[in-house]
Amino acid sequence: MIRVLLVDDEALTLELHRSYVERLDGFRVVAECSGARAAIAAILDRDADEAIDLVLLDMTMPDGTGLDVLRHVRARAADVDVIAITGVRDADVVRQVVGLGAAQYLVKPFSFATFRERMEQYAAYRRQARDAEGDATQAEIDALLGALRPAAPALLPKGLSADTLERVSAEVRGGGPLSATETADRLGMSRVAARRYLEHLADVGRVERAARYGKAGRPESEYRWQGRAPRT
Repeated sequence: MIRVLLVDDEALTLELHRSYVERLDGFRVVAECSGARAAIAAILDRDADEAIDLVLLDMTMPDGTGLDVLRHVRARAADVDVIAITGVRDADVVRQVVGLGAAQYLVKPFSFATFRERMEQYAAYRRQARDAEGDATQAEIDALLGALRPAAPALLPKGLSADTLERVSAEVRGGGPLSATETADRLGMSRVAARRYLEHLADVGRVERAARYGKAGRPESEYRWQGRAPRT
């Protein structure tokens, strides 16, 4: 379980990010801070068996900046990873954050789909780093560095939207297996449209399609979330 510290001076943002993390497998929020000093203390003053693994770090706070937090924890050689989550787009700030070893730089506002993608990339990076022992090969190093790079966005078939695809995906992930009719009823869309999105998810390997029996007449397809990497 990856232990997460949330750092942001806005209570509503902390609540939103907490809800996002709680929807992910393998992550758990163990502390929240609304200021730079509190964040530094939360990172440095914990016992080894309760150490923070990942900080979701805002850049602007009343008593300091995310850069201040990063500089302090790096100076103390704290073994903690950081993903900057901020509205700051200044290129010099981005350069400094990356130079201080941040794993990702995520600009607000963003969708849950984007957040999930970055967190899953980070989890893959940790798994690869954990599995690499001794002298790494060039291929292992390339894979480790590549794990944190955002994937190129997949092209959707004509007529499908990314936002609706995310809604359908979330519905199947949280309440599946579902038929096209059930999905349409839950999301307030036509059965034909729901089926197009579900079939696309099946085609790229996100859901598993199976026949549902038990009623008279033709069997109906149902879709169960798989969550594996999409086929290319």
